[in-house]
Amino acid sequence: MSDKTIMLLHTTSWPREGLVSRRSAARSTWWRRLAAPATLAGLLALALPQAALAFDFNTVAARAKALAGKSYKKPDDDLPKSLKDLSYEQASQIYFRDDKSYWRAQKLPFELSFIHLGASYTEPVKINEVVGDSVREIHFNPALFDYSANRSVDPRTLRNIGFAGFRIRFPLNSAKVKDDVLTFHGASYFRAMGKGQSYGLSARGLAIDTALYSGEEFPRFTEFWLERPSGDAKELVIYALLDSPRATGAYRFVLKPGVDTAMDVKAQLYLRSNVTKLGIAPLTSMFLFGENQPGPADDFRPEVHDSDGLSMQSGTGEWLWRPLVNPKRLLVTSFSFDNPQGFGLMQRDRNFSHYEDLDYNYQSRPSAWVEPKGKWGSGRVELVQIPTPDETNDNIVAYWIPNTLPKPGQPLNVEYRLSWQKDNEKRPPLAFVTQTLFGHGYRPKQEGKPDEVQQLAIDFDGGNLKKLPANARVEGVVEADANGKLASVTTRKNEITGGWRVEVKLRRLEENKPVELRGFLRNGNGGTTLSETWSYILPPN
Repeated sequence: MSDKTIMLLHTTSWPREGLVSRRSAARSTWWRRLAAPATLAGLLALALPQAALAFDFNTVAARAKALAGKSYKKPDDDLPKSLKDLSYEQASQIYFRDDKSYWRAQKLPFELSFIHLGASYTEPVKINEVVGDSVREIHFNPALFDYSANRSVDPRTLRNIGFAGFRIRFPLNSAKVKDDVLTFHGASYFRAMGKGQSYGLSARGLAIDTALYSGEEFPRFTEFWLERPSGDAKELVIYALLDSPRATGAYRFVLKPGVDTAMDVKAQLYLRSNVTKLGIAPLTSMFLFGENQPGPADDFRPEVHDSDGLSMQSGTGEWLWRPLVNPKRLLVTSFSFDNPQGFGLMQRDRNFSHYEDLDYNYQSRPSAWVEPKGKWGSGRVELVQIPTPDETNDNIVAYWIPNTLPKPGQPLNVEYRLSWQKDNEKRPPLAFVTQTLFGHGYRPKQEGKPDEVQQLAIDFDGGNLKKLPANARVEGVVEADANGKLASVTTRKNEITGGWRVEVKLRRLEENKPVELRGFLRNGNGGTTLSETWSYILPPN
């Protein structure tokens, strides 16, 4: 495993709905029937039994392949002006009527509700229901929505405009109440949550050329198919077709709500043309400030973030933890692996008193863990951290970039499990980092130039730390790159928590460059590793 850091000047902030924005990209088109059905392909299709023509993942994959062989078509811009001119707040005042939830009349365990178009969500998605071998489109109907809080839209003028997205509800926290468990809304973004969680970070179907000055491309899901669940179903199957100027894809999501809601993802991707960076299983989150980067003095909240670190498990079993930062300039860091076992943007800090926010409940935001199925080969996990002035901007992105990409027109097959976790979130079997503190404690006044030493404290807990004998000698091993000079490394037991703290003092040699730091706990008696690897970047001033 190796890591690489790139610093780029950047001052642009991104809206909360996405890295640049969750702007949709392309509108889906149906397969066109052959004009001459007497062709060999047409005759074969007519001769096949009905069972062979049943809708499944291969149906969507065939459409994605066919779509990749054609030129990209921009979506039609025919949404009524009254919807385009809505502000985000106005659009959010168009409410779906819960009594109109799809599958409610059938008393099924899952229910489906729809999201109205408007504001920045101007490109409709097509939504279908699959029942046995039949596929039926679910058409837009203004009767599904309540417009009473928004008088600027006349529902009588709205016909066949489609939907901006949809939500899935399931009795997650109580058998008597169906809660939101999954939402698809905007481009290829989706969010899910498990029991006792609240919506936080997002996942995406695909990321293309993220954080490049040439501009990011946002693929979008243009059409969905949902299998009608049975009366006792514990999971829901969703298919999706993805399209963008340079890529298409077929997706199958198997949603399994629970304490940790899981989504088994299967994708077959096709490139129309070459891309510089293809981000697989992308996660998007927000980090404004935390214990390693204090917020402004006039904000009473100690921390504000949906995620506080990137966790990674290499193919060899090594665990790494990269605390997140809100840099002053665009910061891109990558970690090279062979066949990674997993990665995720995590919210390890679950203490309400560390947030003190009664409205947004950051302590209950989910962690999202990506677990590859099969071998993903060589590549890198890339972490993008973008400067943001407030918590309305998603400024953190992480994804897997394979070293080898298929040629245009050739398939790339990917499978993984995406878990939305809280109390049972994925952690290493060894000790793990609980917090990274940055700043000075008490310092006596000095004459002349103040000391330029910077200080960090890294707290470790878990694993076998509490089982170590009283005379155990624990060492903190810390290394800095060429731009950092370590002044001291001190390791001592935290008698309050039972864990161990490593205190680091260092000097930065060049203020306009970052400093990379790596550290872990080691048993001084036997030399065995006791913890995951703490991998930190100190952004330039």
